[in-house]
Amino acid sequence: MEKLSLDEATKRLLEQVEPLQEAEEISLWDAKNRILAEDVFATRNQPPFARSPLDGYAVQSEDIKSATKEAPARLTVIEEVAAGRVGQKQVTAGTAVRIMTGAPIPKGADAIVRQEDTDYGEGRVCVYQSVGHYGNYCFEGEDYRAGDCLMKKGSLLGAAHVGVLASLGLKKALVLRKVRVALITTGDEIVLPGETLPEGKIYDSNLFSLGVQLQSWGVELTAKRRVGDEAGLVAAMIAKEAKDADMVITTGGVSVGKKDIMHDALKLLDGQRIFWRVAIKPGMPTLCARYKGKLILCLSGNPYAAAVNLELLVRPLLAKLTGRKDLCLRRKRASLQNGYHKKSAVTRYVRAYYREGEAWIANGSNDSGVLSSLCGCNCLVEIPAGTGQIGQGGQVWVVMIG
Repeated sequence: MEKLSLDEATKRLLEQVEPLQEAEEISLWDAKNRILAEDVFATRNQPPFARSPLDGYAVQSEDIKSATKEAPARLTVIEEVAAGRVGQKQVTAGTAVRIMTGAPIPKGADAIVRQEDTDYGEGRVCVYQSVGHYGNYCFEGEDYRAGDCLMKKGSLLGAAHVGVLASLGLKKALVLRKVRVALITTGDEIVLPGETLPEGKIYDSNLFSLGVQLQSWGVELTAKRRVGDEAGLVAAMIAKEAKDADMVITTGGVSVGKKDIMHDALKLLDGQRIFWRVAIKPGMPTLCARYKGKLILCLSGNPYAAAVNLELLVRPLLAKLTGRKDLCLRRKRASLQNGYHKKSAVTRYVRAYYREGEAWIANGSNDSGVLSSLCGCNCLVEIPAGTGQIGQGGQVWVVMIG
């Protein structure tokens, strides 16, 4: 089967899914980084009353228009109002109300004098500074007004969004449900961390590196499983876990060796192959299929290759499902500061670090089985097929990751 370009493979993947529509109501405590499933309109003004932005005195500006330190305006203090209380008296000419930050501004007052510009008087107060009409005055509806559309459907909720929802008096938010993914790693050679490590075995890093990345992108992992290199066992596990998932992601068994059993597993499932092999390194032997309407994406078992596959193929898939623009691939132009001297017949993605228009290839091995040199990297340098050596300062495209 012909190897697809990354763009063609991505196109075929995206054709397999439609944006999620199913919504759920969740606590505001869990709403950050979720996608809003409805437009949100203000049901009242915020703040619901004119309020003081500082500790001071509510006055009529006309009374203090000529006030100075040498010739202060002297006013009678008729009341004190703290935040959460409503004053009972109206400010008239020659009077003032002592007021605290956040308290409702009493009727009759059109300005607030900060207490630092007074003698802090109780029964009478000397004002040393003039304040104009509506000076230091927070109006009713200053933040938003009843009927305003505060958030649009499809918004990615951040901390400020959650705060605004809380200011409306809401305890919950209506959001799109999470994408559900069953993650399965395969291989007779892998054991789970914490287990005894027999000779010839390695610990399973893919389950954790891919799993935590998926969760950081808002995915709900419906399964985190490991299975040996036997097509029947893999097929049975996919059949079981696909029931509760939108898609199944596997690692390992996708090449052409004796133990590359994903092809046979999909035959046992009567799965419909969408593509196999993408013209990139690492991660060329990527396999994609459908099983009972569910997407099955089989990635390389090599840790770095699996991580690259996740960024380049799964991330855009999640962007379409959720509408999250921050999950779309982000490409930037960069000047390569330490060059790259390896030729490649296909497009290669090399771990690197990007900052302010400059990129550095990471130290250490770039082998597809090496994961440690990816630590600290925030991008992949894209080396197009047929590119010769790239010298220091050469221009490249980078794909931001993480």
